[in-house]
Amino acid sequence: MNGPADHRRQPDARLDEALMGTALTIGRHNLGIAWPNPAVGALVVRHGAAGPVILGRGWTAAGGRPHAEPVALAAAGAAAAGATLYVTLEPCSHYGRTPPCTDAIRASGVARVVAAIEDPDPRVAGRGFTLLRASGIEVTVGPGAELARIDHAGHIRRVVSGRPHVLLKMAASSDGKAGLEGRRPVRITGPAAQAQVHLMRSQADAVLTGIGTVLADDPQFTCRLPGLLDRSPVRVVLDSALRLPLDSALVRSREVAPLWVVAGIDAPTEPELALRELGIEVMRVADGADGGLALDETLRLLAMRGITRLMVEAGPRLASAVLTADLVDEAALFTGPAPLGAAAIEAFEPLALEAMNHHLIETDTRRHGDDLLRILRRR
Repeated sequence: MNGPADHRRQPDARLDEALMGTALTIGRHNLGIAWPNPAVGALVVRHGAAGPVILGRGWTAAGGRPHAEPVALAAAGAAAAGATLYVTLEPCSHYGRTPPCTDAIRASGVARVVAAIEDPDPRVAGRGFTLLRASGIEVTVGPGAELARIDHAGHIRRVVSGRPHVLLKMAASSDGKAGLEGRRPVRITGPAAQAQVHLMRSQADAVLTGIGTVLADDPQFTCRLPGLLDRSPVRVVLDSALRLPLDSALVRSREVAPLWVVAGIDAPTEPELALRELGIEVMRVADGADGGLALDETLRLLAMRGITRLMVEAGPRLASAVLTADLVDEAALFTGPAPLGAAAIEAFEPLALEAMNHHLIETDTRRHGDDLLRILRRR
């Protein structure tokens, strides 16, 4: 079917939803490594009598460029003329390091653009759609919008609130505890749940933890699933007094993934110099009202450095502080099958586990081996 005939076909809402689902799936290809840009997916499709034919696919490259749309259009080549472009976020209409995607779309001869959601970035914010329509391109907005808002939550939160989207990951026993009496660590979940956590890390721009967790557990916070080590996120440690040991697992694995340390204004300079000599970035923020580091300032600082999706893996105190400050947008709560007892440490010390329900609502539950995963999102 030729280009004009493809353009004149009556849009099929169910087919648009299905194809947008495919675009969303491929857009997740570089989720976690596309920052500071959103991980967008795009498809160029020819609709014919025998059904749709995908002519080109594209997703945002690592580091944010090139964008998904020009990649998909280049794959389609001259066949894009008269075809339909499916894209998970409104195409950009401003000049950055590369020309606007709207320029590439208009030059391709695409007859119709289907986008899941509008981009809230004030440099775009509907302007991309306006430019496309002014060029005679049919624009449909809305298919796949609910999933697109989840996939692009980091970009949206950074643009709208000036901070990353925060995913709080917690593991609790069947009686809501996170550690043994005396603050002794304990493994709560099994291998299947732990593998899921590593997969979640691979889709996060950065992981945030506290120095207490580092000193107690000596973690790496890398992604150690087969073939995904290079998808390990930036590791960020809240360390007000710069107590991070130079022989810690985090420091030793600095070549695998970047390590950033957030210190207090009055932290000593000698440890900072030693860390910087090892290539570790040190940032300083003011103290917060609760005596710890200012979490809102920390998140704004991370957003300024391009972080859009932040996963918090921390002990009960930091988890409680982030939740109390109303900075949690999403939570992944893994519940193990065994209790730890009344003397064990609460998952959100000093809060009870039910404190999550004041901020978040459960949207999904899944099983990973013997463990239950509950997904909760901001109300």
